[in-house]
Amino acid sequence: MDISQLNFVAILFAAISRFAIGGLWYGPVFGSAWMTETGITEEKARESNMAMVFGLTFIASLVSALCLGLFIQLQSVSVLSGVLSGFVVGFAWVAMSLATNDLFEQRSLKLFSINAGYHIVAFIVMGAIIGVWP
Repeated sequence: MDISQLNFVAILFAAISRFAIGGLWYGPVFGSAWMTETGITEEKARESNMAMVFGLTFIASLVSALCLGLFIQLQSVSVLSGVLSGFVVGFAWVAMSLATNDLFEQRSLKLFSINAGYHIVAFIVMGAIIGVWP
């Protein structure tokens, strides 16, 4: 793995895509269901430091995109390898890690599906971006 071989513009766009997908996923698409399942109210959400939450979330997206780029680099870089790598990371690593936590925390299948679905879709899109833009 050679970090200097990564396309950092693609990494940035992949991170932005994950951030944007999260805004849609936890906003108009599944926001109400997610809030109901987590017990977070509008009032409680307003009490948090949203600048810090969004800033740290974007940093997490950058780290995720960078690591996914390094993972994809281990293969021949293409859209297909990017999508498959994104799926593997999103489903096998992230969703299954969430499943472990959610089972022990006795969280609902609905909440697991919302959260795991977001990560699977976000990593597939990031992988496609990184794979198409070597």
